[in-house]
Amino acid sequence: MQKFIARTLGGVRPGCTGASGLSTFGRRFAPKGLRAFRPTPPPACGILAIFDSSLPKDVLRKQALECSKILRHRGPDWNGIVVEDNHAIAHERLAIVDPESGEQPLISDDESIVLSVNGEIYNHRELKAELSSPYPFQTDSDCEVIIPLYKEHGIDFVNKLRGMFSFVLYDRKEGRYIAVRDHMGITPMYMGYGSDGSVIFASELKGLMNVCGEFKPFPPGHVYDSRDGELHKYYKPDWADGRVPNSKLDLLQVREAFEKAVERRMMADVPWGVLLSGGLDSSLVASIAKRKSDKGEVKAVLNELHSFSVGLEGSPDLQAAQKVADFLGTRHHNYTFTVQEGIDALEEVIYHLETYDVTTVRASTPMFLMSRKIKSIGIKMVLSGEGADEVFGGYLYFHKCPNREEFHHETVRKLEALNLFDCLRANKATSAWGIEARVPFLDRDFLDLAMDIDPQEKMIDVKNGRIEKWIMRAAFDTPDDPYLPKEVLYRQKEQFSDGVGYSWIDGLKDYAEEMVNDKQMMHAKHRFPHNTPMSKEAYLYRSIFDSFFPDPAQLTVPGGPSIACSTAAAIEWDKSFKEMADPSGRAVAGVHDEAYN
Repeated sequence: MQKFIARTLGGVRPGCTGASGLSTFGRRFAPKGLRAFRPTPPPACGILAIFDSSLPKDVLRKQALECSKILRHRGPDWNGIVVEDNHAIAHERLAIVDPESGEQPLISDDESIVLSVNGEIYNHRELKAELSSPYPFQTDSDCEVIIPLYKEHGIDFVNKLRGMFSFVLYDRKEGRYIAVRDHMGITPMYMGYGSDGSVIFASELKGLMNVCGEFKPFPPGHVYDSRDGELHKYYKPDWADGRVPNSKLDLLQVREAFEKAVERRMMADVPWGVLLSGGLDSSLVASIAKRKSDKGEVKAVLNELHSFSVGLEGSPDLQAAQKVADFLGTRHHNYTFTVQEGIDALEEVIYHLETYDVTTVRASTPMFLMSRKIKSIGIKMVLSGEGADEVFGGYLYFHKCPNREEFHHETVRKLEALNLFDCLRANKATSAWGIEARVPFLDRDFLDLAMDIDPQEKMIDVKNGRIEKWIMRAAFDTPDDPYLPKEVLYRQKEQFSDGVGYSWIDGLKDYAEEMVNDKQMMHAKHRFPHNTPMSKEAYLYRSIFDSFFPDPAQLTVPGGPSIACSTAAAIEWDKSFKEMADPSGRAVAGVHDEAYN
């Protein structure tokens, strides 16, 4: 059995034994308290805010700085802090727009407002033009527009924002503070409470662990208002109100809306690229970005579009991505990793991801490794294809969906939980290395359009040529001016953790089989009464998570059975789902071309 020792400051790396010679389950899987693990210092922005603290000002400042430093991998370019009265607002900056003068926290012209933001406001120029009174902007930051919007509209302004964001705003005159997270939770944020009654917000869970006894993910589409100490939901789309939409499908409208969503996310003053798995979603994003770059419709820092893919040697994704890159003419980078390299990175991945969800860990590890490579060549932002499968029912288990009503309800369930899965993965796996991932499929305007389409149009009907995500395939099937090669446009859905190479998941299962014994699994319900691991792989990830994030951190991670990334409710669609509850797409027998036997 491979030996390990808990990694601490000055400790040894996985794969080694220290003087004690203790194995994984002797040292690493039993510790109490947050481990002092510090991975190789990497570089999206990080926010940390403490309100209503009872600490003296100098102690509060020190506490805020210590908590903020834990998030510095998210923002290596600069940091700032404002401390006054019993409040502290800190910011770790990754500069994407206006890198020269956009330091945070931002202060209003009259010094009455303090603002700290993680994310991007894509429609900031339009919002500036709509202001009823002139405002003397002090930077070119896309986020500064939040200040005059708040002054003019109060907290109602949040529905005007289009982007991905989490932020805290302190109104000095009113003694009021608010915290806001974007409509889908694309950027992460957590909130907690200190023993002294303080309220604390942070971009990552690890920023709260040492100062909060109670914490939780900040819900997407909500605003917290100190006036009543409550969370208020501001994003209330019709498609999520329980009804089943019946709007007619307009393929041209879908194509134009998605092109606009991609264009919005090409806003940057630093080098950027696209993640390209060779599947439908990322390939469409890359194709649109390349077209708009070539036509000069958006400003580009680099003269050519860089694309990136990752996988085991000879994996399906690497082959498909190269084919797309050759067709589009991007400067493509294929990165390979071995199963052992992925296993070696598991601790770091789980530390950064702050989850033990099996699918998320499987998919995040290759993305984490790829992000490090991308960072090394100077890229700071990437476009990615997350969200399409949730909007259009692209996962292979949707082949077994019984009717249009259940199809729609499942997509809603998936979208409402996305902040705990794919949004979390895309953001944290890249931000671990100082890269910002942007997701056009979750553009608010595009999302509201796509989710209002009659779900009958999304239903899979293979006999009549409608495979998963047929709407997007048909919308961009333009033979006279093709966006993609036909074989890519109609490539079967491949989950990222499968597409990087089928032996990746097989290797993880084999490794877990070696590291976790049958007796441990027998007693798993006693050690892990909440979200009890149902497989040795799940037990392994849970054990690593608990060594970093002690009780009650496990409550921040969702659980329940899943087939090919389904919700627990969809398990009821087919008897075979209950017999093969594995999150891999290969678990859908009779659908995936390489399904498990």
